[in-house]
Amino acid sequence: MEQKREPAFVLNGSTIFLMATVCAVSVANLYYIQPLEGQIAATFHVSQNTAGIAAMLTQIGYALGLLLFVPLGDMTERKSVILRMLVVVAAALLVAGWSPNYAVLLVSMFIIGLTTIVPQLIVPYAAQLAQPAQQGKVIGDVMSGLLIGILLSRTFSGIVGDAVGWRVVYFIGGGLMILLVAIVQFGLPKSRVNPQMSYSRLLLSIPGLIKSQRSLRESAWNGFFMFGSFSAFWTSLIFLLETPHFNMGAREAGLFGLAGVSGAIAAPLVGKVADRKNPRYTVGIGIIFSTVAYLFFSAFGFHIWGLIVGVILLDLGNQGGQVSNSARVQALSDENRSRNNTVYMFSYFLGGAAGSFLGTLSFQQLGWYGVCRVGFAFQGLAILTHFLVYRRPEAAA
Repeated sequence: MEQKREPAFVLNGSTIFLMATVCAVSVANLYYIQPLEGQIAATFHVSQNTAGIAAMLTQIGYALGLLLFVPLGDMTERKSVILRMLVVVAAALLVAGWSPNYAVLLVSMFIIGLTTIVPQLIVPYAAQLAQPAQQGKVIGDVMSGLLIGILLSRTFSGIVGDAVGWRVVYFIGGGLMILLVAIVQFGLPKSRVNPQMSYSRLLLSIPGLIKSQRSLRESAWNGFFMFGSFSAFWTSLIFLLETPHFNMGAREAGLFGLAGVSGAIAAPLVGKVADRKNPRYTVGIGIIFSTVAYLFFSAFGFHIWGLIVGVILLDLGNQGGQVSNSARVQALSDENRSRNNTVYMFSYFLGGAAGSFLGTLSFQQLGWYGVCRVGFAFQGLAILTHFLVYRRPEAAA
């Protein structure tokens, strides 16, 4: 009964805006590195492929954090978990900026990923507070902040890194996390959760949720492949821009993030369409957009306009797919929201880590067209999963 009274008291426009802001600022930690890999490689005298390991470890750490910490939202108060994560990630960001060698940087990047799970605690909470008929819209509103954070983080880190060096980006990031501690402490309400099982039983229940929920499995596979192609592009873009063909750097790589803001702006609209029609329908549209993006990257990737058009399509496709899959996953069960979100986002970021690694490796071995091959491979598997493997309607959620 308490959960039914919460929406009228908690979920209003200002609360949604605050949740979206916290998501935007915190998720940026994962993406600062992408325009900065060239600078980091030069600082520590490592190859481009080795520099890509830092981005990969960040996403692997995030996937592990999703698995270990996000399920706590189904058994404990979310605000306290959020505050603890923010304190640890603030320290990790400051250590990253200070790193005297590449080994220290790698460890700090892994911890940054491990503890930057705040958005995935907030999204299930917002969905829980929302009325069922508005759930997709609320998720879209909150995730628009998350998606803007993903995109503008690259712009921010690229411009700041180009002006004063990559270390300052991480020092500023640590300061922002300390500021978020105060904002969350005084701005977000406490959640009401009745623990029904121990932490070990909570984790052990996850395989059963995967087995029993077809929509969860489908969304997890789609998320893996779509974010894999998304990450392959963004991790490799800086290396393409640094070639003699463009002679650009971190600042220009960051500015490409602005081209993808359209995807974040469209997130609430995608949520509304998912509420009115079907989240699976909008996932399919997202897959098509992302695939067409790689057609542009392959055919026109050595032209600025081709990259810009491709970025817009890739971000529209990926963000539309993520919002739709999230709405689908959050609609499955009220009491399993955090664990369902764990499964989906764990798969999502494992795909991102694979895309980051394969994109960087392919660029080093085969150049830009190697990256495009990786992107097409991920998108081909997404098409196969969505339109063939899971083409038949499910009998039940």
